[in-house]
Amino acid sequence: MQFPIKKRGGKKLLEERKKRVLQAIVEEYIKTAEPVSSGAIMNLEGLEYSSATIRNEMADLEKKGLLDKMHTSSGRVPSAKGYRYYVDELLEDNKITVDEIDYISKKLETKVNELEEITQIASSTISEITHYTTVTIGPNTDVQKIENIKFVLLSPRMMMAVILTDNGLVKETIIKFDEDISEKQVGTLSYMFNNKLKGEPISKIDRPLEKYLVDEMKYSVNLIKPIIEQMKKVVEEEKVHLEGAKQLFALPEFNSLEVAKNFVNILDEKELMADMLNTGFAKDINVYIGEENEKDELKDFSIVTFKHRIGNKDLGTIGIIGPKRMDYAKVISVMKYISKKLNNTDDSKDDIK
Repeated sequence: MQFPIKKRGGKKLLEERKKRVLQAIVEEYIKTAEPVSSGAIMNLEGLEYSSATIRNEMADLEKKGLLDKMHTSSGRVPSAKGYRYYVDELLEDNKITVDEIDYISKKLETKVNELEEITQIASSTISEITHYTTVTIGPNTDVQKIENIKFVLLSPRMMMAVILTDNGLVKETIIKFDEDISEKQVGTLSYMFNNKLKGEPISKIDRPLEKYLVDEMKYSVNLIKPIIEQMKKVVEEEKVHLEGAKQLFALPEFNSLEVAKNFVNILDEKELMADMLNTGFAKDINVYIGEENEKDELKDFSIVTFKHRIGNKDLGTIGIIGPKRMDYAKVISVMKYISKKLNNTDDSKDDIK
C-alpha cells in the first residue's frame, strides 16, 4: 500500500554536503531543542568534515533561508523553510524500532466491536509512541453509503435507529415521538427506509426524503419528521476524538504562554479541528508546518494528517499535532507501519532502525 507524502514542490536541490549538514541540524534540534553548533554535529556519522567547513555550510544554509541564527547563541535552528526541505527531500521514513513494532502489533490485536474503535486504537497508539497529540474524525458523509437501517421500538414513544454503512461504521441514535407508535409501524418504516436508501450516500437522509414519505407515502409528518431530523443530526455530527492532549505541555515550546494558550484554544474548537483534518488530499500524507496552516491559531504548530483506510474502506482521518520541532520521521514511520499492519501488507521487520 503506497503512502506518498504530499510535497510542496518548487525547491532547488542542495549540494550533497549541504543536505547532510541540514539533515544533521534538523535532527539534532528535534532531539535537543537547543541551537545547534558546528561542534555538536561534526562527529556525527556521515559528517566527517572540519568544524570550519561545517560553519561555512551553515552560513550558506542561513543565507538560503533554511536556518535561523539565534541571537543568544552561535548555533542555528531550522527555519520553517528548512523543515519543509527536510520533510520533502531528506526525511527517512523507517525510523521505527523492534520494540515499537511489537507494541503496535499487540495494540492492534485488541478485539473491537466496531471499525471506529480501530481508528481510536490506531490514534492512541500513535500518541503513545510519538508523545504528540492525535485527533481523529470519521469519514465524510458524501463517501459513505448506507448498507442497512434498523429500527428498534424501545417504548410506545421511543425508537432506536441503527445505521450501518458500507465501510462498516455504525451510527446509533434515539428518536422520541409525540404520539404512540406500534411494532407494525416500526417494521413498515424499516422496510421503507431500506428500500429507499440502501446503497445511497448517507447524506440522502434529508428533507426530500421526508417530503417523499409524507406527501407520496402518506406517512404522518409527526412520525417522519423526528426520524429524519434525528438521523440527519447523527450522520452529520463530526465526532472529534482526542488522544494525548497533555503530552505537548511537557515540551519546552509550551513554556511560552502564547503557544500554550493557542493550543488550549485549538482543543476547545472542535470545528477548527474538523476543518484541519478535512483539508488535504485523500491519498497522501499531508504535512503542514507553522504558517502553512490556514488558521492563525495553528501557526506555532506542525500537523501531519493521513486518511485511515482498511482496504477500500475509508475510516476517517487521523491528525498528529506537535511543535514545528516535531520528529517528522518518527511520526510518518509509525503511521505507515500501522497502515501496513492493518492492511496485512507488512509481515517482516525489515528496514528497522
